[in-house]
Amino acid sequence: MTVSDRLDTPTLVRQQPEPDLSGKLRGRVALVTGGTRGIGAAISRSLASQGASIAAGYAGNAEKAEAFAADFRAQHAEDGISVTLHQGNIASGDDCRRAVAEVIEQHGRLDILVNNAGITIDKTVAKMTDDDWTKVLSVNLSGAFYLSQAALNHFVERGSGRIVNVSSVIGEMGNIGQANYAASKSGLFGLTKTLAREATFQLARAGKLTEDSIGITVNTVTPGFVATEMLEHIPEKVLDKIKGQIPVGRLAHPDEIARVVHFLAADASAYITGQVWGVNGGLDM
Repeated sequence: MTVSDRLDTPTLVRQQPEPDLSGKLRGRVALVTGGTRGIGAAISRSLASQGASIAAGYAGNAEKAEAFAADFRAQHAEDGISVTLHQGNIASGDDCRRAVAEVIEQHGRLDILVNNAGITIDKTVAKMTDDDWTKVLSVNLSGAFYLSQAALNHFVERGSGRIVNVSSVIGEMGNIGQANYAASKSGLFGLTKTLAREATFQLARAGKLTEDSIGITVNTVTPGFVATEMLEHIPEKVLDKIKGQIPVGRLAHPDEIARVVHFLAADASAYITGQVWGVNGGLDM
């Protein structure tokens, strides 16, 4: 039985809205890491529904990535919204910098970076190895730093940009067996607030921080438990217990997270920076 069966929904991702040709993000380019599956795929589609072209990052499953891209291209065949795929190891600074440069070369610009990719290696602290700890921190936190650093240089040069980090409610609450994951996701809060301050500082120093500028903003979204394949390994009884702790009584749908991301990416969100946005059904409040 899959997560979608337990939710009584036909698929893990709900029907996406039709593209809005006059969308708020028309002409923009967004790099979404882990952008071909789960929450990342929903974010890619949501940004595209607002007019953005997508550069979707993925780690290793080329077949699934190509299938996502083919479906995306079919959906957007007549509206000029493109998609490119970018494979790499997000734990490698060199790979992250190469991917950002690749996106700029292929699309001519980069406007939005969504640091969504993440992994889990769940064990109690007593059983967690050095490698278990390091791998999760490297992907979930260091990767976001490497990509943000590369993107920020481009954003300052252009005078605008958006960075949205995808953290987790676990980073706010902690969870047994997830010390590495919780630490990596809470680390994004400090990274977000520091990057937000440095972005405005660098813009001001470059003389590009003006009254009518959309500026560079950096924010974090913290999803609660979301109905994706990452939860399929959880036993039904455990999942029911989790849902019982969520005030709204259900898991999130991926597009509910994506909607907040595309809101933060819009020009009109220029006065929102350095903030943490919880999307968790009231689990942490």
